[in-house]
Amino acid sequence: MERPLLFLDVDGPLNPYAAQPERRPEGCITLRVPRNGALVDEVSLSSRRRPLRVWLNPEHGRDLLRLEYDLCWATTWMDEANHWIPPALGLPELPFVDFGDTLFRERPEGVHRKTVPLVEYADGRPFTWVDDEQTECDRAYVDAHHRGPTLLHHVDLRVGLRHDDCRALADFVDDSCDTGPRLVRQDGVTAAPPPSWHP
Repeated sequence: MERPLLFLDVDGPLNPYAAQPERRPEGCITLRVPRNGALVDEVSLSSRRRPLRVWLNPEHGRDLLRLEYDLCWATTWMDEANHWIPPALGLPELPFVDFGDTLFRERPEGVHRKTVPLVEYADGRPFTWVDDEQTECDRAYVDAHHRGPTLLHHVDLRVGLRHDDCRALADFVDDSCDTGPRLVRQDGVTAAPPPSWHP
């Protein structure tokens, strides 16, 4: 079985932007990223604003590289992530999912704007999606439309990626390379594969 994909968001998992604004999280460094048209910023459309403050923990790079995944950006930063994030974390340049204009289209059924492009990009390959915004609607969509093992792993945007998260990601690889495909949810419950799965 090929290595699973690890779809990785920046804001929330790597940049715990919702932490107390006056207290940089322990182990993090601060980047000042100029705001431009390449970054989707829902707060303001002005390009004259102060740079975006980004907190990153260099240990995350080492932790991610130890995992048996093929890493891939799944962030609104898209290709801009490679300019700022890998140098700070010691990661190589990574492929990214090009969300195009799907980021600007609402999905009335409650499915996140990233979910459909991620399922299409994976094309049946096992994957984990690390983000701070997935819901049960996304889990249901993935169950119904993806034929390989998946883990939608939610990270608290106030604290970012922790060692327990990395352990859960490693456990998914161990489980998904087992005897057969299955869906491993964040709560640890193992479900039967969706009916659309074909060996």
